[in-house]
Amino acid sequence: MSFDRQIRIAPSILSADFANFGAEIRAIEDQGADWVHVDVMDGHFVPNLTFGPPAVKAFRPHVRSFMDVHLMIAPVDTHIEAYAEAGADMITAHVEAGPHPHRTLQAIRATGKKAGIAINPGTPAETVSCLLDLCDMVLVMTVNPGFGGQKFIHSQLDKIARLRAMIGDRPIHIQVDGGIDPVTAPLAARAGADVLVAGSAVFKGGSVERPEVYGANIRAIREAAEG
Repeated sequence: MSFDRQIRIAPSILSADFANFGAEIRAIEDQGADWVHVDVMDGHFVPNLTFGPPAVKAFRPHVRSFMDVHLMIAPVDTHIEAYAEAGADMITAHVEAGPHPHRTLQAIRATGKKAGIAINPGTPAETVSCLLDLCDMVLVMTVNPGFGGQKFIHSQLDKIARLRAMIGDRPIHIQVDGGIDPVTAPLAARAGADVLVAGSAVFKGGSVERPEVYGANIRAIREAAEG
């Protein structure tokens, strides 16, 4: 994956039809998704339970673009290899998930995958300042993690801008996850984000029988962010 700061839309399949993941993944990619975002939750670090490595392995043959796996789990280090083997292209772990995030990023890099670090709304940008040289991406949570469909937390825009200044010209993406839609996408993009995760805003109103709705939703988010 070559690096640039063009806006990328990464639909979260947490909002897809759970009975039809393969077709849903193909539909969003056909309709313009740049990445496929997989939210992994453990019912411990966050109050929800989602996809284990076997599910990610099952998604992999259907993903033609880039599979972005966001681990909202603690402890995290012991599970990195399993998600790498399942086919993740990028593995993102939370700085809050353990006492040694530097070691966590090293462990992700050791699998040959791209490495991301995520920060919750209550965590300051400066927490990751000493980790950036091991990162391919910083993920700013713009909702409290654990559930889809929450409202965007506007105080995170200053954090995105601070991160953008800290990153400078290093080839590190800034991803935002939570409450992204055509209204909030341009705010995040102006602050410095270039990868936008959207769940309900992409999948609302569509289906594998009506994939054109996904396409319209993706275009609306992209055009708002780019405009």
